[in-house]
Amino acid sequence: MGPRRWAYHRPVQPRSTLGTFLRRVVVLALALGALAALFTVGFKLWVDAQTGSLIYEYDDPTLPENRAALVFGAGLNRAGGPSAILYDRVATAADLYAAGKVSKLLMSGDNSSTNYNEVEAMRQTAIRLGVPDDDIYLDYAGFNSWDSCYRARDIFGLDSATLVTQRFHLPRAVYTCRHLEIDAVGVAADRQPYRTGYNELREYLALAGTAWRMLINDEPRFLGEPVDIDVPQVKD
Repeated sequence: MGPRRWAYHRPVQPRSTLGTFLRRVVVLALALGALAALFTVGFKLWVDAQTGSLIYEYDDPTLPENRAALVFGAGLNRAGGPSAILYDRVATAADLYAAGKVSKLLMSGDNSSTNYNEVEAMRQTAIRLGVPDDDIYLDYAGFNSWDSCYRARDIFGLDSATLVTQRFHLPRAVYTCRHLEIDAVGVAADRQPYRTGYNELREYLALAGTAWRMLINDEPRFLGEPVDIDVPQVKD
């Protein structure tokens, strides 16, 4: 009588230790990614709710007056002039100045190279729109919203401000400045239709980055000597 042959008599191969480890890493990464996405969406909804009552249209008569408007950079076109979004921000700030809602404009943008100068393009545009050069101040190191708000407080001494940018950006901008103890309100600079799908999606990622910078109280890339916007500027 020969040996019995059971259905399970073939030896079971032991699981690869490396394969098991990798599967666990993938599962953990997916779980952490899902948690991060959930946190980001929840934080975005909370920020929107917290700042909704602080956002105005540029012609709203109930908009409070402020010493300065903080105007955020938004890129240049191929000719070196302001992009459509940036032009509308400057034009909205100029309207606020003309209406007496602000008395100074602080242009905050990117001048990281000699061939790229957002704030000078913003200044020239504001001058063409009737704002006196003496009432325009330039922050050449406003590389992002956090840096712009931080430097507005620590370099330019603002404890209150009217923030001028598009509606998709305003909740994060207002929330950031208020976190940094600037009594900020926002004015929507949406003066024409834009393709903002990418910008709105990017806001979630940018808000997650802002939350991290808030958590560690991150300093901007550059600070510098204080500038008093109430003292007349010395022109070259």
